[in-house]
Amino acid sequence: MIQARTGSSRLPGKVLRPLAGRPVLAWMVRAATAARGVDEVVVATSTAPGDDAVAELASSLDVRVVRGSEDDVLSRFVLALEETSADAVVRLTADCPLVDPVLVSQVVALWRADPTLEYVATTLQRTLPRGLDVELASRGALLAADAEARDHHRVHVTSYLYAADREFRRLGIVVAPAANDLRVTLDTPEDATAIEAVADRLGDAPPRWQDVVDLLRASPELVAANASVRQKALTDG
Repeated sequence: MIQARTGSSRLPGKVLRPLAGRPVLAWMVRAATAARGVDEVVVATSTAPGDDAVAELASSLDVRVVRGSEDDVLSRFVLALEETSADAVVRLTADCPLVDPVLVSQVVALWRADPTLEYVATTLQRTLPRGLDVELASRGALLAADAEARDHHRVHVTSYLYAADREFRRLGIVVAPAANDLRVTLDTPEDATAIEAVADRLGDAPPRWQDVVDLLRASPELVAANASVRQKALTDG
């Protein structure tokens, strides 16, 4: 499930921006579709008129579109959960166009090997660049979060599963050497400059995460392009 909307405060319309010849959202759909073990790709957007373009693009890419609350994103995911009857949901955000389908496949494979797991992610202990995030939540865990989560947890969808006092069965992927000092998420104009340069050099295809890291390690000027950007805290609006 790819959550996408146009109302970004720091880079409005970012999910529709062109990137190496196709919209950012199309990069996300392509990567999700290429992942093994994924039964269906869904774009979850809002009912706000500004997101009509997101829904139209997703439909043109032949994926299901689910529309719900603009601010209560968790409820949007639960709506999609009910429409698809999914046993688990992989959460991708549409501002991560360089996500590696292999990472998605690995997260799915871990859950399929042990469906008692409630949350599987690359982010429990962050060792990958920000922007290559993959999270999976079981149906039961998402429904529990929907029943119990309040405030910012409803905006961030999965944060209740790892930040609340309630214990969920969790499993994380860690890579070495760590590359969590790098940033390839699309949230600001500086991020756009960096990601466009990466896509130009690696080409119009879902990149391997190792290739993204190798390129950035060899290109300090690309790292510097968005090094000053600070990620919003969970509690930020």
